Amino acid sequence: MAYLVDSSIRSVVYMAFAIGFSIWLSDTAIGPIMVAVFLVEWFYPVAFEVLWGGKTPGKAVLGLRVIHSDGTPVRFPASLLRNLMMAADFLPAGYAFGVASMLCDRSSRRLGDLAAGTRVVHTAPDAAPHEIREGPAALPSPVALSIEEQRSVIAYAGRASLLSPERAEELAAIAAPLGGNRETLEAIATHLRRGERA
Repeated sequence: MAYLVDSSIRSVVYMAFAIGFSIWLSDTAIGPIMVAVFLVEWFYPVAFEVLWGGKTPGKAVLGLRVIHSDGTPVRFPASLLRNLMMAADFLPAGYAFGVASMLCDRSSRRLGDLAAGTRVVHTAPDAAPHEIREGPAALPSPVALSIEEQRSVIAYAGRASLLSPERAEELAAIAAPLGGNRETLEAIATHLRRGERA
């Protein structure tokens, strides 16, 4: 479904190019039209995935995004490889290799995702998970945190209530320099959020 949405958007872009170049260049329009179609066909998904958090418009509509298999945001080389490999997924006809790959892989990855080390995942709604429980406890971090680390602590505090207690504590233990437990991380997150509002 996401592919159909993106294909529809690309089709509108192709028609706009065809009309525009035909009016502008008349009989010599076919060359620029073919170049434009090539660039949009191959780089539309790459540009969106890299610049828009792993989402094309079609993926965004369906709540999907591309990430690296280790959970990190997709980067340009992997996005380019997974999208170029789509040509192999279509072989020999009707997306046969891609479907066969998805049926054989436990994570339903197509050939492009296997080659690039990426996967397509469902995303949770952004509104509720980022809210953290306000409480009297607010604790400054015992060590200096980068902006990315501060965001990670706040994101953890917002999502901890969605996890099992065991999983929440397991993830908190990764942040041993900050105390290594859920209550401490949530208190640090509260302090960070109050600092943002101030």
